[in-house]
Amino acid sequence: MSFTNMKKNIAVILGDGIGPEVTQQSIKVLNAVAEYYGHDFNYKFCLMGADAIDKTGNPLPDETIEVCLESDAILFGAIGDPKYDNDPNAKVRPEQGLLKIRKVLQLYGNIRPTTIYPSLQHLSPLNPKHLEDVDLVIYRELTGGIYFGKKETSADGNSATDTCTYSVEEIERIAHLAFKAAQIRRKKLTLIDKANVLETSRLWRKVVQGLAIQYTDVTVDYMFVDNAAMQMILNPKQFDVILTENMFGDIISDEASVLNGSLGLAPSASVGNITALFEPIHGSYPQAAGKDIANPIGCILSAAMMLDYFGLHKEANKVRAAVSWTLDNKFVTKDIDPINFYFTSTLGELIADYVGNKIVGEVNQENILLRKSTVI
Repeated sequence: MSFTNMKKNIAVILGDGIGPEVTQQSIKVLNAVAEYYGHDFNYKFCLMGADAIDKTGNPLPDETIEVCLESDAILFGAIGDPKYDNDPNAKVRPEQGLLKIRKVLQLYGNIRPTTIYPSLQHLSPLNPKHLEDVDLVIYRELTGGIYFGKKETSADGNSATDTCTYSVEEIERIAHLAFKAAQIRRKKLTLIDKANVLETSRLWRKVVQGLAIQYTDVTVDYMFVDNAAMQMILNPKQFDVILTENMFGDIISDEASVLNGSLGLAPSASVGNITALFEPIHGSYPQAAGKDIANPIGCILSAAMMLDYFGLHKEANKVRAAVSWTLDNKFVTKDIDPINFYFTSTLGELIADYVGNKIVGEVNQENILLRKSTVI
């Protein structure tokens, strides 16, 4: 193949639970991309989450931060462990590592696309007629708002306060990303806020209205978050690019993620001025850890978003085509079909083989069941 060689250093955080299993499938696919298209991807593995606490006592070791700062991008699995999740008194928690890495690396924008696969529409909680033409992406501000605001509990323990603060600069930088995305999509942006109640939301609306003058080709509308949550169920195809603040984005993106029938299918990117981090949106799912049954597609599609970030759009689209081929041919994991399912590692092999043009005919089902991807 005659393509321009690209060399990239990728920090890999396997994380907890199913994180290592799904991330290894993404690496398998990235290696297939590198081999077929003539690129060079170098990986450096580092710790975060419960795994990091167990080994270092710190949910985000300084070494991990250093590796991430020196890398071109970060591929991340998942964090979380029941021994911390079920202990409200735990002072050191896996999630602290995730919040800290977002802040330290200035990952201010979270991007979550929602894609509907026709072969899986029956799994969605919505009627298929509501899923036609659904293709949306959510731009969530990630390092401001109530999650990072001042937190206080009164001395007597009878009251608590969480402060939500936003600056014009914080709003503008994520809004520019969302507007630019809308320009190359269907040219529609929806700001989700609660401007009838919250001062921060009124600031968001004022800033976005000011920026809209610079993007005259984009139609902008405004929707209160309670109505948006309802509209996501009633008529999700009305949305193109959604822009919103941190907590609203956390909630609305999880709602959107169930439209396609499985949390295991959904990718995400967290971007900033320095680098970008790519991860599936699902949790660590510790009950499935080590069983080779987790869905790796969300993580593999996150790797495709990484390829887009590198400017390798042809390669990214090939990975997405491989995922669609896999789903169309009913090569799915247990979360999608609890009876006729395939292993995590098998899907990784199939998608990698498709990317490398090693699948050119019908697939030998018997070999697939043996966790091979030999074709005839």
